[in-house]
Formats: sequence, structure tokens, C-alpha cells
Amino acid sequence: MAALYIRMTNTVELEEKVKQMPECPGVYIMHDAGGAIIYVGKAVNLHNRVRSYFGVSDKLSPKTQTLVSKVNDIEYYVTNSEQEALILELHLIKSHKPHYNVRLKDDKSYPYLMIDFNEEWPRLHITRRFTKGVSRYFGPFTDVGSLRATLKVLKRIFPLRSCNKPITGTDSRPCLDYHIHNCSGPCIGAVTQEEYAEIVNQVIHFLEGKQEQVAADLQGRMEKASAAMDFERAAILRDKLLAVQKVITEQHIAMAVKDEQDTVAFAQDNDHACVQVFMVRNGMLIGRESFILQGTHGEEPSEIMGSFVKQFYDKAPSVPPLILLQHPLEDKALIESWLGEKRGGKVRIAVPKRGDKKELMGIVAENARRSLEQYKIREMTNTASLNQALSELKAELNLPKLPSRIEGYDISNIQGQDAVGSMVVFVDGKPKSSLYRRFKIKTVTGADDYAMLSEVLKRRFKRISTKDSELEAQGAWTVVPDLVLIDGGRGQLNAALEAMKEVDALSVPVMSLAKENEEIYLPKKSKPLVLPKSSPGLQMLQRLRDEAHRFAVGYHQKVHKKGTFASALDGVPGIGPKRRRALLKYFGSVKAIREATAEEMAKAGNMSIGLAQMAKRYL
Repeated sequence: MAALYIRMTNTVELEEKVKQMPECPGVYIMHDAGGAIIYVGKAVNLHNRVRSYFGVSDKLSPKTQTLVSKVNDIEYYVTNSEQEALILELHLIKSHKPHYNVRLKDDKSYPYLMIDFNEEWPRLHITRRFTKGVSRYFGPFTDVGSLRATLKVLKRIFPLRSCNKPITGTDSRPCLDYHIHNCSGPCIGAVTQEEYAEIVNQVIHFLEGKQEQVAADLQGRMEKASAAMDFERAAILRDKLLAVQKVITEQHIAMAVKDEQDTVAFAQDNDHACVQVFMVRNGMLIGRESFILQGTHGEEPSEIMGSFVKQFYDKAPSVPPLILLQHPLEDKALIESWLGEKRGGKVRIAVPKRGDKKELMGIVAENARRSLEQYKIREMTNTASLNQALSELKAELNLPKLPSRIEGYDISNIQGQDAVGSMVVFVDGKPKSSLYRRFKIKTVTGADDYAMLSEVLKRRFKRISTKDSELEAQGAWTVVPDLVLIDGGRGQLNAALEAMKEVDALSVPVMSLAKENEEIYLPKKSKPLVLPKSSPGLQMLQRLRDEAHRFAVGYHQKVHKKGTFASALDGVPGIGPKRRRALLKYFGSVKAIREATAEEMAKAGNMSIGLAQMAKRYL
């Protein structure tokens, strides 16, 4: 590729330099003041594309506005075509991993299954190096554990050798794999090269999703061995056939999807997205892989999807003729053309609107959502990530020590009714549910969240100085947190500080986190602190805030349900507080009581049949 390279170092009149960019395809590279590459993009027209960043800022997304504010230098390559620009863009993103690009997390570590045709007697094994040549690759995969399990199944069905010893065919005795039928024994001359090549072809067909073809071949060979009264060999083939049929049963999708296709969907949360790829061949799910993308905050779904498709298929060993996507691509025609060249045949990209393919997309999207939740749980318990987050909070919030114990507070009510508060605790960055506490608001009437928050904090922090031996033994209330997080903005923070002043707890560091723009409000700071969306510290605070909200809402719903139930029973003849509690515990709802028999009510409420019948008529 003939490319022109120009480096611009004078950042005083950056916009003027942008105007001088050529109107041709290419790749632009943005640097920050320190010279680091922060974004790589491609364009069919460099001049128009780069100039669009420096137009009216209101038309740019918040993420792009932040990016532009950090740009201090731009360099660019001129390419012969937009497709060349796409390939160069992929290479530069993979090499430099710019912070503002959507990029695969740890993309160098994905394993493949490989059949090495450079060997006279090819083996099937796992590799992390994907190089062009005569070898055949399958993948990439993300879970090396399940990949090893797959390899183990394949060894039971297809007796390829797993050793790397020189094969002469004259060894005096075979290894254990031969005796347990996991190797065809080329080392002792028990199989010809033609027979061995047929086994290799069966493996390829199996991994390509042509298991039915493999099963039919095994069926024929088993019947042939049985007719020849070679019952030992027939039994071996029968076991292999059953193993293949088990795989076929497990991989069949319960819908009429017959195309050779990949189905791609993702779920997003802040700066990360989890992408699921379902690989369907001949109506069977032959592979399902999950990938994590970074740098997705503020990006449109089409941009996230396009970035993944380009990065994933850039290194995929094969491309199907149909790729179904959850969201449309901006550069659909260009990417179809590029993938068609990789495949050596036409590739169609589509977003399903109805029918079986739409139903399958829903399944993939749900799997992506669940995988993202699992990823978040793993990240929450990753010691290195937690330590990084805690260290960042100590530095950014100017805390006297590492916030090993953080408490989060929230209020939940409906226009002041059934108001409750919650306290959740993170210890060393992890939720400690045994230390969670909930509060039923006692002194506030009406919808006054500030007063409710004040009541909760005073009830909690007046306990710090208590000498109650029972509380000290529990260790719940007397431990002083290293940081208190309030859900809300400046008003909530001021209310919290006033409450803690009344109970002499101002020595405890307090902050609030406003949900809309994730702004952090601190005492004696006029302007809120805004951390990057990718900040581990901010993400920990968000998890704590969301957990406090979840816990508060859950308690509020319970209190509200109980109050609604109790009010429905008020005034029922013969049912006082004690019987009301008994009925609540036994039936759970007024509807269930109405549907119950008088005998069941009498038993649950410890009353006579006559009283139960009267109460039932009243209800």
C-alpha cells in the first residue's frame, strides 16, 4: 500500500491545519499533549471527516467532546481506497489500543484449535498463534477450559495422534492412547496415511458443523464391520457414533435456522460491553463465544457493533456467508466487500426483523446480558482491580487512608408513604451483606428526602460512641467507616453533613454521587469532581450506589406490600392485630384469603368457623 505519512507538531493552530488535510481516503491518528495516541479513525474523505470534529460542539456526543478537548496533535496516512484505510485502522487500533476507541479486551490471548498440515501425520491441538499457511484453524475461543473439554471429546471420537514423536511405523509397541482407542496407532503402522487422512477430514467436517455427515459415515462403517462379524470394531464405532449423536442433540437449536451463519449481539454497561457470537452451521450451534469490549461509553450501538465486527473477523480463520447483527452498521457495504475478499465469496450482513432469526437474536442478546453480569461479578471480586479502585479513591477524594470500609445510603418512598432507608457496606471493595442495615422512617411526615436521610444518618452514627456491650460484640454499629457515600447531589450532601454534625461524626469522610452526570460532590469543594467513565474508582462508587438503591427499594416494596395488606384487613370483624399477622404470614395476600375456604382461614387465624365465614363475607 502506497501511503503518505505526515506528522504535525504545531498545536497552536490545530484547526487551521485540519483544513489543509487532503480530500481522499485515509486514516487519522489523534495524540494528546503527552504524545500518546488516544484515537484512530478511518475516512473516505480525510478533510471532511477530521474537520467534523472541530465544528459545532453541541452536535458532538459527550465522549467526542471530551476526546476533542484532549487532542493536541494529528497525523494521518493517505491510502488508495477506503478498504485499505479500514485494514490500516484495524492494525493501528490493535497495535496501540487507543483509549477512546472501542477495542477488544486482551485480544492477543484468544486460543484456536489447529490442525497442522505441515506434519506428515497431522495433530489437533490448541494454539494461541494464528499464522497464515497450510494449517487449518477453528476459533477464536474465549474459554480455554471448555476448549480443552471439547478437545477431549474429539479425541474420544476421532483417533488422531496427540504425541509429537517422529512417526516411522516400526515402533515395537504403541502408547496407552492406542489401547483405549484414542489413537489409530500410526507409530506401529496400524493405519495407512490414506485412512489417517480420512480421520482428519472427519474432524474438519465435525468442527465445520457437518456432524450429520460424520454420523452417517460412522453408521455405515459400523454396519459394514458388523456384517463382517468384526464385532469388536463395530462396538468401537458404535460408541463413537453415540458420542457424535449426543453432540448433535446438544447442539441443535430449537428453531428452523438452517443457514451457515454467525449471530452477533451485545449488552453494554458504562465503559464495557459483552459481545456474544453464536456460530450456526447446518442448523446446529457449533460454537458460542463471549468477548469483552472496552471504551464503549457514549458510543452508538452501530459504532460498537461495527468496531467488534471489524476486529473479530480480522483474525477469524473463516467467515460465513451470512452474519446477523443486533444493530445495523454504518459502513455495511464496505465491510461486506472486505469480508467477501477474506471469505473468497459473497458475504451478507443483515439485522433480522422477524421470524426464527429474530428469535435467535433474542437468545444471543440474553446470553450477552448474562455474560456481562458474570464479568461484572468477576471484576468486583478481582483483588488487583479492587486495590486499584481503592487507591484511586484515596488519591482523588484526598482521603486520610485507604477506604477499606465504605458505607452507602439511600432513601425510598412514594410521596412520603412507607418511607425507608438503606445502608450497604463494602469491605475491601466487596459487598458485605451481613453488615447491611435497613431503617423504617419514624420522625418524618410528607415527602422530605433530606429529612429522611438526616434521620437515617443520625440513627446510624449516634451509635459510634455507644458503650452497649451487645452492639460492641456484634461489631456492626461501632465500626467507623473510612468513607460514606450518599446517593444524590449537593443538597443531599449538605443534609448529610448537618446530620453528622449533630451526632459529632464530622470526622468521617462523606461524599455524594449524582446519577445524571456521575458527578462527585465533596465538602468544601464548590465544583463537583468528574472522574473518567472508565475509572475503576468511579465504577466502584457506582456499584455501591446502585446496591444501596436496590436494597432500599426492596425494603420499601416489602413494607408497602405489608401496609397495603394490613389496611385491607382493617375493620374486618373479629380480626385484630394478632390474627392479621397470622393471616399475613400464612396467605401472603388479600387475594389468597378471598380464594381460601372458611376452614383454611379458621385454621390460619386460630378462630372459629363462624367467625371465619363472617370475615370472608366482609372481604
